[in-house]
Amino acid sequence: MKNNSLVKDYLMRAQSRYKALDVYVGDENWADVVRESQEACELILKAVLRYSNIDPPRTHDVSIVLEENEKLLPKEIQKNLKEVCKISKTLRRDRELAFYGSDDLTPSEFYQKDDAMEARAWVKYLIDLTAGLKE
Repeated sequence: MKNNSLVKDYLMRAQSRYKALDVYVGDENWADVVRESQEACELILKAVLRYSNIDPPRTHDVSIVLEENEKLLPKEIQKNLKEVCKISKTLRRDRELAFYGSDDLTPSEFYQKDDAMEARAWVKYLIDLTAGLKE
């Protein structure tokens, strides 16, 4: 059974994260823009799955589940599935790196404005694409 309240909650929380990105942009904190963008993306796509009566996996990238259930997804998602999956995979790849870094990578030095603005634009794209799910 679809839990419309949970779908709306995920979308609302993703919208809040999108708004918070402006703080990180203002601070030129590009790594955190990327990290928070991933979280917003994850919430949006898990809302899509719940809306489609699909239990989301407890993973950060749900692109495989989206692809496996394409016919059950809203038409707007189906039409844009390739781009949606690319966004999910790309942001998932950067999730931990943007937050923790590694021995040979410091997030604040690695991520640049272009990376952050692309991630932010992807979240806006997903928000716009799923606007009809709130109704």
